[in-house]
Amino acid sequence: MRHFKQVLLSAATGLSAILFCAPAASAAGADSFPSGETVFQLVARQTQGTFVDVDGSSGPSQGDEFVVTGNLFRGIVQVGTYSQICTLTRTAPADEFDLQCASDLALPLGQLTAQGRFTVTAAGPGNIDLAITGGTGRYRTAHGSVHAVNVSDTETNLTVHLIR
Repeated sequence: MRHFKQVLLSAATGLSAILFCAPAASAAGADSFPSGETVFQLVARQTQGTFVDVDGSSGPSQGDEFVVTGNLFRGIVQVGTYSQICTLTRTAPADEFDLQCASDLALPLGQLTAQGRFTVTAAGPGNIDLAITGGTGRYRTAHGSVHAVNVSDTETNLTVHLIR
């Protein structure tokens, strides 16, 4: 069970990080977020994470959830925060499962949302790509995608393709 929680935590951290690409733009100022596509790098650092075992069984089961929150950085500057809820939707032999995640990014100029599904194996989450599904404030017309690469259990590098 401990291995499952570590893999799930790592995967959820990666996903959370992915969703939070707009902070980089907001940190630079309202007028520096142009229309069109903007690609930028962020680092997501998890500050809290909780595993919710819905049926009390050992190991992953359908409906289990992982709730994550943390801070977003561009270089050494914190540019926002994020939160995410991931639900385990499919289990398979050999510690393989699918997570469906919904995330939000709180930025000074508005919020950004992202969601998607990805597979986690015993080796880890592999590629995590999420769709930017919308936003509020300055990001109300946002769409695009986020690609995440886990560096550790609590840190994820993000490449954000933000279209506005």
